[in-house]
Amino acid sequence: MLRRVRHGIKKAWATVALISVELIIVTGGFFIALTGFVYLARMVFWKKRETLDQKVFGVLENHVTDVNTGIMNFFTILGTHTFLIPANLLLIAYFLFIRKHRWYSIKIPVISISSLLLMFLLKQIFHRQRPLVPLLEPARGMSFPSGHALNSMVFYGLLIYIIHKNIENNATRKTLILCLLLLIFLIGASRVYLRVHYASDVLAGFSMGLIWLILSVHVLNKMERFSKKEIDLVVEK
Repeated sequence: MLRRVRHGIKKAWATVALISVELIIVTGGFFIALTGFVYLARMVFWKKRETLDQKVFGVLENHVTDVNTGIMNFFTILGTHTFLIPANLLLIAYFLFIRKHRWYSIKIPVISISSLLLMFLLKQIFHRQRPLVPLLEPARGMSFPSGHALNSMVFYGLLIYIIHKNIENNATRKTLILCLLLLIFLIGASRVYLRVHYASDVLAGFSMGLIWLILSVHVLNKMERFSKKEIDLVVEK
């Protein structure tokens, strides 16, 4: 009996410690992203500094080859709406019909649609023109923040969240998360390599994508917990 109690206490303490670490990481990530976005907006639109952007262009210019351009084109496609819309629909269908997790099937479209609206709003607010000399074809729309970076951070970041919560095997979980983090980075880097975005656009997109993902998941998780409490109260009555 005493052994069971000790085991229960240890398990509960481990859970609390894990939640505390997660909370610290998420809260820290949120404030770092918020500070980063404000700093970039201030640097670009108030101080009119483009030193970072020009330096990154200069570094990448030395690595422009046909092979690298093909690779970057591939990764940039993974951040387009033509890829992300079907990917979102497949993920929704998976949680509706296969895994049957109702709240995930709600969270995915709510987060993806709201992040898309946020992106359009921010582009209109800041209204920054794109780089003048794209490597291949010019891109449409405004430049700040990068839509590819923002939407990739939201979609693949949400995948990271789902994997973290649902895959128990530690090695598999870490491998998948690292691969997705690398993918997010490469999608953002591809936009700068192709010269359709400045580096500050991409960093701002990453920052705002992370901010929106954390806020959206937090709010939707609260709604999920509230709905479960309401159902439990009805059942108890």
